Amino acid sequence: MADDDLATLGPAAEPCTTPAARPADGAGWPQPGPGQAAPAPEDLPATGPAGRWLPRIVIAGLVLAALNLRPAITSLGALLEEVRDGLGMSGTVAGLLTSVPALCFAAFGIAAPRLARRFGPGAIVCAGMVAITVGVVVRPFAGGVGGFLAASALALAGIAVSNVLMPVVIKSWFADRVGPMTGLYSMALALGTSLAAALTVPMTDALGGSWRTGLSVWAVLAAVAVLPWLVVVRQRRALTGPATDGAARTGETPVRITASPTAWALAVFFGLQATAAYITMGWMPQIFRDAGVSAGTAGVLLAVTMAMGVPLSFVLPRLASRMRHQGPLAALLGLCGLAGYAGLWLAPAAGAWAWALLMGISNCAFPLALTMIGMRSTSSAGVVKLSAFVQSVGYLISIPGPLLVGTLYQHSGGWGLPIALMAGLMVPQIAVGVLAGRDRRIEDET
Repeated sequence: MADDDLATLGPAAEPCTTPAARPADGAGWPQPGPGQAAPAPEDLPATGPAGRWLPRIVIAGLVLAALNLRPAITSLGALLEEVRDGLGMSGTVAGLLTSVPALCFAAFGIAAPRLARRFGPGAIVCAGMVAITVGVVVRPFAGGVGGFLAASALALAGIAVSNVLMPVVIKSWFADRVGPMTGLYSMALALGTSLAAALTVPMTDALGGSWRTGLSVWAVLAAVAVLPWLVVVRQRRALTGPATDGAARTGETPVRITASPTAWALAVFFGLQATAAYITMGWMPQIFRDAGVSAGTAGVLLAVTMAMGVPLSFVLPRLASRMRHQGPLAALLGLCGLAGYAGLWLAPAAGAWAWALLMGISNCAFPLALTMIGMRSTSSAGVVKLSAFVQSVGYLISIPGPLLVGTLYQHSGGWGLPIALMAGLMVPQIAVGVLAGRDRRIEDET
């Protein structure tokens, strides 16, 4: 992808000047071009009722979108055994199914900036919510493994582009409240993850016991998330991405992201933490169920693991931003993961709640990675480039992990080898996390 595709995420068309289409507080206004003075607040056009309410609608859209970025994955994890039996799915294919999220995130995440340039982030997020709705409601009834995978890929494509563009929307509309809005977004994402894990099995039982109904019911939440984004699009205002630094447009030396050791360390760290997260979401309930834990309790245990991200998504970024070196945090989270894996190996049922808590703490490497992305560059253009590089490379790295776990589980007949693999991957995650956490800037390295 060309650098200008990464650095400029605004819509292809000229910004609409309709007063009602602009946020009431001025957030999200296009930045002035080189040599142009920013308009004073009193010079801005007056906004109508729709303009005054639009920022609140965007906030509702952010929260609802975040709530839908994981249920398609964690609801499947809670019912994976029933899905395998219902579709005649082998362990290897089930492992492939748990790898599909990472594959879609890598493939469609790369396309998200270019789509946002052409249509605007708001329109793409709206389309992403529609894709999630259609994919989730269709996949249980698509017929056969191939149809299930295809519909899952559609839903995951919607998740991928929305996941990439949420920070762009926050930066555009709430530039002076990036921290609180990112915290709200992270909390909603973790809440949606845990709710899907905890409620899928009970809702399935309440709705007649069919796994098809239990999976498709989450399309209702996705359909609700479409509504606020439709309002935004109807205002003829596609959300603009973060403005390119004037210096970057007028002669700043382009950053060669692939020449930065910190960028590579951060990409590998992101990839390994994503590997651990998707293995956890896809396979942890099955580990507990094979140890004698009931399906409902296994779903709740996964919910506890995911719910740990709700409070820690607030604490970790603020703590990390006050530290010159975030490596100790990466090491601490990795050690929690190693302790959790040891518990799953030695006494999965006896200490299930403790292991779920430890794995939940370890999985909070995700908000730590996002925080480090923002701290490893001196410019907004550099952050966008670093984020696109880290996420695309990281998700590619994470693809084989869940598949290997499924293959090892099928051929070994137990969880000893898969857990050993998971623990082994945590060691390099700690190492590259320490490297990525050093007080460096990619501009200084390239």
